[in-house]
Amino acid sequence: MEQPKLHSVTPHLVCEGAADALAFYIKAFNAREIMRLPGKEGRLMHASIQIGDSVVMLADDFPEYGGLGPKALKGSPVTLHLSVADVDAAYAQALAAGAQSRMEPADMFWGDRYAQVTDPFGHHWSLATHIRDVSQEEMLAAMQQPMPPCE
Repeated sequence: MEQPKLHSVTPHLVCEGAADALAFYIKAFNAREIMRLPGKEGRLMHASIQIGDSVVMLADDFPEYGGLGPKALKGSPVTLHLSVADVDAAYAQALAAGAQSRMEPADMFWGDRYAQVTDPFGHHWSLATHIRDVSQEEMLAAMQQPMPPCE
């Protein structure tokens, strides 16, 4: 199987239960597994998946080497952004696979229909479908209106 091209920035997620995370991403985001390197004690040393045209790397928590995921850190300051053809369908698919809603799909002032979920491993994902072009001036004016809150 041909390896997909890596882009300039490639996310490398660390989490407890990386093998289960791979299965979740396949179900929730239509990911395709590229490879996995199992390590000791059933943990994954490294794995790669492809979502759309992008590669995401993944490994289990390895606290002995400083590798901690969102659960060990009690949250994540990072959100991975996923551009999709139909945000409502992608949001429903992610929830059906086990994600938790952070923000239901809504039309946003910057021109995207947008939603947020947290996967069962603690990673935050934003999902968006571009619906209209918006000028910077329009965005600045629209920013004055309240946004839907994250749960």
